[in-house]
Amino acid sequence: MELNHKQAKEILNAIIFELEKRGKYAVVAIADAHGELLAFEKMDNTKLPSIANAINKAYTAARTQKNTSEIGKALKDPVKGYDIAFYGDPKICGWGGGVPVIANGKVIGAAAVSGLSQEEDEDIAMIGVGHLTVK
Repeated sequence: MELNHKQAKEILNAIIFELEKRGKYAVVAIADAHGELLAFEKMDNTKLPSIANAINKAYTAARTQKNTSEIGKALKDPVKGYDIAFYGDPKICGWGGGVPVIANGKVIGAAAVSGLSQEEDEDIAMIGVGHLTVK
């Protein structure tokens, strides 16, 4: 199973609803299991760098099959830390806000939010993913 367009829109709409409820603005990107963009929305009043950041966060969460904040933490670890260049992919990032979409124990896509703090980006992305209905 892979995330389809209808499911991607379901996640995107849940994220936008949560952002509006909080009175916040951000960029939202939803990707398939390969990290390719399925759905995208840039809300008014968001900064332009948030566009590439959201897309790269979704790509990273799908490709690495983990929250992007985990990569960010690993990069900073003084003992077990590593250079992000080891991934060999310039789109991989370590900013929080990208989360994988998991169904039946398998990563089927990813969702990302960019434009707020990394913690709030991730929190809202997780809320959106939690609204997914898998059939």
